[in-house]
Amino acid sequence: MPSDSQLSGVRAVLFDSGGVLLRPIGGRWNPRADFEPTVLAHSPGITEEQFAEAIAAGGRFLDASSGTPPYETYHRFLLDHLGVAATPALLAELSREVDPATVLELFPDVVATLDELRRRGLRLAVVSDAWPELPGLHDRLGMAGHFEVYAISAVLGCNKPDPRMYHHASQALGLDPGQCLFVDDDPELVAAAIALGYEGRAMCRSGERTTVASVGSLPELLDIL
Repeated sequence: MPSDSQLSGVRAVLFDSGGVLLRPIGGRWNPRADFEPTVLAHSPGITEEQFAEAIAAGGRFLDASSGTPPYETYHRFLLDHLGVAATPALLAELSREVDPATVLELFPDVVATLDELRRRGLRLAVVSDAWPELPGLHDRLGMAGHFEVYAISAVLGCNKPDPRMYHHASQALGLDPGQCLFVDDDPELVAAAIALGYEGRAMCRSGERTTVASVGSLPELLDIL
């Protein structure tokens, strides 16, 4: 694992969201944790095995998509796989706004580290394969006002490692790639950013070994910035 050194030229940090800033309660990102009980309320009798098969197929569907599809498209795919009618009422329930604290949580080190980075004059942005609702979600989880820019796949129509994802954030900040540090829990996406001229660190909260420089927690960024 490459060693860290002081990144004196960095003026901004570009964060991935999931796995870096927040995590799903229960460990699953998609579909939301209330998917099964919501579907069962409309169509009782679906087994755990059927749900598992549909969710696995939904993961492959998302991976094969050129961008992040709308929530409704994703939910329709899952329901079709389950053989459940995608009625307007069911689709509305699956996409209804819920208290973020019931399905997601921030990692404990997030807010204090973001506050300290801003205190030091670092500018902050998010580069995430996510749906358009991400900024509002961040606000409700306690990160309101921390990020100047969002580069969101469902808005831009592309996913990392497409250069447009990284460039949207740095250009909106008015900075060159080399002035930005990109942090993601996927080392391959960090390597892609580095190839484009960005500084990069993989977030390895479980101590995974990587071929790119990494950190095990957000406060470790304070030692190099």
